[in-house]
Amino acid sequence: MTALPTETGGPRRRWLVLLPLLVFLGIAGLFLYRLGAGDPSALPSALIGHPAPATELPGIAGLTRDGKPVPGVTSADLKGAVTVFNVWASWCVPCRDEAPLLMRLAEDRRIRIVGLNYKDEAANAIRFLERYGNPYHATGADGRGRAGIEWGVYGVPETFVIARDGTIAYKLVGPITAGNLETVLKPEIEKALAKGS
Repeated sequence: MTALPTETGGPRRRWLVLLPLLVFLGIAGLFLYRLGAGDPSALPSALIGHPAPATELPGIAGLTRDGKPVPGVTSADLKGAVTVFNVWASWCVPCRDEAPLLMRLAEDRRIRIVGLNYKDEAANAIRFLERYGNPYHATGADGRGRAGIEWGVYGVPETFVIARDGTIAYKLVGPITAGNLETVLKPEIEKALAKGS
């Protein structure tokens, strides 16, 4: 009968067995740290302080207000008034949650709300606005997401505050909530309104 070896390869073999586990734990720890660190909606944008990207988007086909087609978005729509530029889609669940807040924000006649309908079907977008309300002065259809790339969109929804001169003053990544509407978005709008008044 042959005796089984009592040594399994020594300390070096044990280290090689533990190495993948240690690497996994390190990556998981870093992920959890980044997940909990700071506000994910405060992602930096290279566009802050720069002119809004040149934007020429057609309106959503078939979308009307008072019997007239709702216009698409042009660069001219982003100048002359403080503008809240909201990136939305009918398939976006958080967009449904922020819709009543955008409707409330649209009551402020000092600002203009403009939308970018991102990678959506016109019929779905129209049903969404009929169900949740249409706060948009104009909303452009970005079916392929090209304008979203130029705007540096991470995901939907996102909201920009654009100053009267057409420069981007602020970017909110993620949905507008009751909390960030009062503590973040409205103060940023007020700052933009105060500038150049």
